[in-house]
Amino acid sequence: MRKKIVAGNWKMNKTAAEAVALAAEVAALVKSDVPSNVQVIMAPPSLFISEVNKATEGIANLSVSAQTCHEKASGAYTGEISAPMLASAGVPYVILGHSERRQYFQESNAQLAAKVDAALENKLTPIFCCGESLELREGGEFLAFVAQQLTESLFHLSAEAFGQVVIAYEPIWAIGTGLTASSAQAQEMHAYLRQHIAGKYGQAVADACSILYGGSCNAQNAAELFACADVDGGLIGGASLKAGDFITIAKSF
Repeated sequence: MRKKIVAGNWKMNKTAAEAVALAAEVAALVKSDVPSNVQVIMAPPSLFISEVNKATEGIANLSVSAQTCHEKASGAYTGEISAPMLASAGVPYVILGHSERRQYFQESNAQLAAKVDAALENKLTPIFCCGESLELREGGEFLAFVAQQLTESLFHLSAEAFGQVVIAYEPIWAIGTGLTASSAQAQEMHAYLRQHIAGKYGQAVADACSILYGGSCNAQNAAELFACADVDGGLIGGASLKAGDFITIAKSF
């Protein structure tokens, strides 16, 4: 059975004190309100990972994630964080390929393939992001474009290694805009990606892969999105900065 996952990407938000307070509030609500079969993940700014990680101790279905990592294990890369560093800090997940990283830092599919390898080599679970622009959506080329992102960044993996990856589909046109893909649009893409995975690795691997929806998913629309057959949860942005909203989403399955 596929994992149900709700991951909160805090992006570049919160001070140290605010991060600790939010993590503690989320942890308390996960313990009291969230079913044990729903994995909740918090992805704070890297500076606060260790402190936020402490809030997850003793809660099996609450974890912490990094927002990115470098593809190299070490070296003269000022300001970067490597996968071995994250692993040494007890971080189990890392978000890779978020559209903002692709846009602002020009991360390519080839570079992301190397980042995925680095994460897996250090026993981190990649949350691999993919998605299309409004121009591609309106031009009708969006399915093939997103499938190509998977092909170029993930399909070099063995079936066993691919089985460790979580996919997050994020229509770029719906991130932080207030726009959201309809449940039908989300299901169409998720089903297409699962079919694409099955073509490479077989139906059993595809059926076991968790595919999350990201793109202005919130407390109001999460239940409808999560009811789709191929939507296994969400990668949440702004709504993850408010514990109550975030937990409402986690309870929307």
